[in-house]
Amino acid sequence: MPHVIVKLYAGKSEQQKTELAAKLAEAVTSVLGSKDATISVAVEEFDPAEWKDKVFTPDITGKAGTLYKKPGYEPA
Repeated sequence: MPHVIVKLYAGKSEQQKTELAAKLAEAVTSVLGSKDATISVAVEEFDPAEWKDKVFTPDITGKAGTLYKKPGYEPA
């Protein structure tokens, strides 16, 4: 029952978010062998001014041990 959460800057179109969710579900199916019906994908949008406090610090810095792809940036 994989559940994928994508956090990103606000402003992407509904079409982009829908396509991203479909591609992520395809990847989960391909890599993990999960059935499509068991996969859910959420998209959470943030204002860039909120990124450091609401995403980078709690989810990236605070959970560094769970990251399998680390970012190549530090927030301003």
